[in-house]
Amino acid sequence: MQKRKLGKSGLEVSALGLGCMGMSHALGPPPPKPDMIKLLHQAVDRGIDFFDTAEVYGPFANEELLGEAFSGLRDKIVLATKFGFDIDPSGPPVGANNPAPGVNSKPAHIRRAIEGSLKRLRTDRIDLLYQHRVDPDVPIEDVAGTVKDLIREGKVKYFGLSEAGVKTIRRAHAVQKVAALQSEYSLWWRRVEDEELSVLDELGIGLVPFSPLGRGFLTGKIDQNTEFDKSDFRNALPRFAPEARKANQAVVDLLARIGKKKNASPGQTALAWLLAQKPWIVPIPGTTKLNRLEENIGAAKVTLTAEDLSEIDRAAAQITVVGERYTEQMERMTRL
Repeated sequence: MQKRKLGKSGLEVSALGLGCMGMSHALGPPPPKPDMIKLLHQAVDRGIDFFDTAEVYGPFANEELLGEAFSGLRDKIVLATKFGFDIDPSGPPVGANNPAPGVNSKPAHIRRAIEGSLKRLRTDRIDLLYQHRVDPDVPIEDVAGTVKDLIREGKVKYFGLSEAGVKTIRRAHAVQKVAALQSEYSLWWRRVEDEELSVLDELGIGLVPFSPLGRGFLTGKIDQNTEFDKSDFRNALPRFAPEARKANQAVVDLLARIGKKKNASPGQTALAWLLAQKPWIVPIPGTTKLNRLEENIGAAKVTLTAEDLSEIDRAAAQITVVGERYTEQMERMTRL
């Protein structure tokens, strides 16, 4: 697996990471833990060293999973986790019928969250710590300052933001250099191209796209007839309504057409397209299956030429993607 540097931070990771949320959160009943531990080990064996989790995934269960899986492999991997939600440990897991909890990035809350994450991850440091969502009630300078102290104390190595807007990115970066922005980015969700990409380039910040396969849709394995488990949060997303899936098949057809010339699947083409955008972009596709993991890894070997990229852009410009990516409530928590 090739390596990439996340901007100018000095943080180097595998060109593709692994988003671990679905192993224990939000996408239906979690698979058996032993199977997921085995999959995480298989990812390391195949060259992936960048793993993404968060305290809210479960909540807490995903961090515990990674902590158990990597207890003997800690120096071989880069662990990224997130703080920023006001989690009720006794409440129901976040899912289709339970929206994400409110945000909380008060400095004292950050410190409590990090102590919990360190314990669950069975480690003495977090390699990349993101604020999961911006807290409008806490100045970002206070958040960045708290993480700066944690870095000074050796509990954190690099600071990241998730789904933050450009003003917040600049203000945070002025206090503590931001290594990476994690935001949704794929061929069917390109909003970061409006403002964020140019600012990241200017400041030397890497981009970690989550949902680079459109929560599975861009693989071509989901269509209008697909039925999700009742606990799968995609049931609540407008973009996954059956009529939206039918309309959005045009995006998958485009990826399939380009991929056919490269002997690549639609999902591999989608990931290769992202990797071709900037050298400091590191997508984190998630999966719970070994064959999908291997398929995703294969995307790193797919080369799209300038002509390929132009063809994709021209064709994509003629497609109107149907359905919002989030509910209105969820979208209000982004780009602050």
